[in-house]
Amino acid sequence: MSIKQDRMSERVHDILSVLLMRDVNDPRLEGVTVTSVRLDPELMFATILVNALGDEARRDDIMKALKRANGFLRREVAKRIQLRNAPQLLFRWDEGLARAERVNTLFDGLVIPPAPPEDEDTDDDDIALD
Repeated sequence: MSIKQDRMSERVHDILSVLLMRDVNDPRLEGVTVTSVRLDPELMFATILVNALGDEARRDDIMKALKRANGFLRREVAKRIQLRNAPQLLFRWDEGLARAERVNTLFDGLVIPPAPPEDEDTDDDDIALD
């Protein structure tokens, strides 16, 4: 991403986080976190990854509520960034946290036997290197 894209992504991320925390009155959006914002090079589309941090069961309700609040959120982003054309907000569920939890569960379930004791007869100092 370019520097401008990075700055705009951070700005949109901050604005959406504040809006979801303070200004959106929909109870379905309580506890929703913006995990990432990616903007296209023309700054016309913003892909926003969201998650409810451990509450995967609410996924469908949250996505419906975000779709309903999309116009308000886009208008507020445009107003606070002072852009003529606000990027279209495309909300996606962030699967990264669930994936990380599955990997951790797999690692916890691994049974790794201890390493076999090293043979004391082998003397690595006698090996000549060319």
